[in-house]
Amino acid sequence: MKKTHSWQSSDSAFGYALLMPALLAFCLIILYPFANSMVMSLTDQSMLKVGRRFIGLANFRKIASDPNFLSVLGNTVIFVTGSVALPFILGFVWALILNEKFRFSEFLRGVTLVNWIIPSTAIGFLWMWLFNGDYGVINGLLRRLGVIDENINWLGQERAAMFVVILARTWQLLPWYMAFIIGGLQGVSIEQTEAAKIDGASNWTILRHVVIPEMRPILYLVLILGVIGALQQFDLIWVMTEGGPARATITLAIEVYRNAFKNWNLGLAASVGVVWVIVLSVFSFLYIRANVRNAA
Repeated sequence: MKKTHSWQSSDSAFGYALLMPALLAFCLIILYPFANSMVMSLTDQSMLKVGRRFIGLANFRKIASDPNFLSVLGNTVIFVTGSVALPFILGFVWALILNEKFRFSEFLRGVTLVNWIIPSTAIGFLWMWLFNGDYGVINGLLRRLGVIDENINWLGQERAAMFVVILARTWQLLPWYMAFIIGGLQGVSIEQTEAAKIDGASNWTILRHVVIPEMRPILYLVLILGVIGALQQFDLIWVMTEGGPARATITLAIEVYRNAFKNWNLGLAASVGVVWVIVLSVFSFLYIRANVRNAA
């Protein structure tokens, strides 16, 4: 018994020793910055003065009373909804097509995945060039087709700017959704689909009643991860519009940056960051719960 107990103790000690580096990294990289941001959100800390003063919930009251913050939340909802729904739908359709394994389907998969590995900054510059108001390819194409008579300043108009940013994000993420959905499609029971075909079911019926129900856990996780990624998106929007025009594309991520490094108000930026974290935490919780359910 003593020998068994000593083995268990040594195994536990070895386990803790393996855990310590990861725990230390978590505390230094994640826990400490998060706790510091929470404290900072309760102060008037600024990059324009030395020291800081505790002001309680004043920053949060300022956010709540700021009409511009409602537009930030609205822009965030629009961006997240558009940049998740559009690439998900297109990625799902493209995955269904490529899953048929016709000639060159493997080649098309590889080609599709190329823009997934391109950095967001490069994608931002690419789409800025495509939709440039003076010499953009899109304006040139539309003028040749006779759709427009004058160039459109896509990134200089409020509604058009958000539309272009969502398109750029869609182009970037479509391969990501496609890859996950193809993996899910390959796990669908072939026997069930064949049986449904024998019973006379149409492709739409098979998709609706066989394929989607079997893929529901994967689709749910992919959508949650997509929302989390969209909420964190910064570099693509910043490169393309810097939140403009007239704050039309400012999301929570952009608002944190602008308050911290444009207005130098670190306390206010931290309070916006806390709101941002709370929103992210909701979807993170849903993701973790879905993973636990799938593992059970």
